[in-house]
Amino acid sequence: MKLRETELTGKMKLLAGLVCGILLFAAFSVYLQRDNSPKQGQRFNRPLVRAEEIRRADMMRHITLSGQTVAEADIALAPKYTGRVTEVYVKLGDRVRAGDVLLRQDMGDIELAIRENQAAAQAAAADALEAEATYNANYLRVRNDYELEQRKYERNEYLFSIGAISQETLDSVKQEYLASRAAFEILENQALDGTDAASVLSKRFAAEKTRQATAVLEKQREDLLLRAPRDGIIGYRKAEVGEIITAGTKVLSLVDNHNIYVDCTLSEGDAAILRAGDVLPVNIDALGRSYEGRIIYVSPSMNEDSKTYTVRIELQGEESDGLKAGLFARAQMDILQKPHTIYVPKEAVYRKNGRPALFVLLPDGTVEERMVELGLLNDVEEEILSGLSEGETVVLNNQDKLQTGMDVERLEAAP
Repeated sequence: MKLRETELTGKMKLLAGLVCGILLFAAFSVYLQRDNSPKQGQRFNRPLVRAEEIRRADMMRHITLSGQTVAEADIALAPKYTGRVTEVYVKLGDRVRAGDVLLRQDMGDIELAIRENQAAAQAAAADALEAEATYNANYLRVRNDYELEQRKYERNEYLFSIGAISQETLDSVKQEYLASRAAFEILENQALDGTDAASVLSKRFAAEKTRQATAVLEKQREDLLLRAPRDGIIGYRKAEVGEIITAGTKVLSLVDNHNIYVDCTLSEGDAAILRAGDVLPVNIDALGRSYEGRIIYVSPSMNEDSKTYTVRIELQGEESDGLKAGLFARAQMDILQKPHTIYVPKEAVYRKNGRPALFVLLPDGTVEERMVELGLLNDVEEEILSGLSEGETVVLNNQDKLQTGMDVERLEAAP
């Protein structure tokens, strides 16, 4: 019995010693943790920043254009005159050539008017010929009378000078001579240009006026045939035989897809550096294809409503044949803004009291605030004209938590 009590006491001592050891180890661990906590806290409280070393390089501007494809022409065709349709020669989707007759209107009334005017023109021409013949006959008769009286007067003047006739006889002959001369001068003065008399020209002008009126009617008859102004495809039809169509109302449309363009809008900054002749790829999302494009037009002034500029891109190559108008298109290009300059990502720059500033990461791990002067800018970068040197490192985030001289921890870039 005494032996068992002794064994129990030994086990209890062993257990007590083990508990004491555990407690001492725990106390020592707490001590070590308290001793190291200020240093670890200082490390973990340092702001974590992304940074980038700056080098001189060409500053590029990335421009994205979006718009829709546009046909070479999409022409609304309308009749010039109101009338009844007698023939429609095309259907939707028909391909036509320039000059082809697409639609015909009733020409009955105008045909009658043309024949009536043609008859009137012939009558007016006959009147002009008659007037000319009458004038010429009168002119010859009066001129002959005048020349005869003139010779008669000259003979009587000679007879009077030798005393063969009296003064009274000479005066009588002179009166007849003057009367014939006056009649001749009246006809002579009717000629406007030395060839034709005014009365004859009047008849000729009347005949010409009637011929012109006939030509006008013939042109109206021609206009009752609606013709294709160029090669293309019929894209709209709203006319049937027997229907009365109204002047100026669209009845057909002609789409020419021979050349396809992309019309885009862009901002002032992008429009300022784009130039006609620039080449860029154009993606047509609906087709999943890319085409070569060339800028052929940049609007010289801003649209007052949208405050944007318009750019037209011409799709190049035979592979663009068959494209339809109205497809969504995108184009992208990089344009050199300035060669060999210093620029930083836009997120590096902030405003302090209205002035641009940034933080520079120094070799000792601290940061320094710099006021800088900006130059060119684009969507992702800003040029630095002063305040930053090549080879320095700029901070890209957490600027609101930084002060000059503060230690920071740099976030390493992912491999």
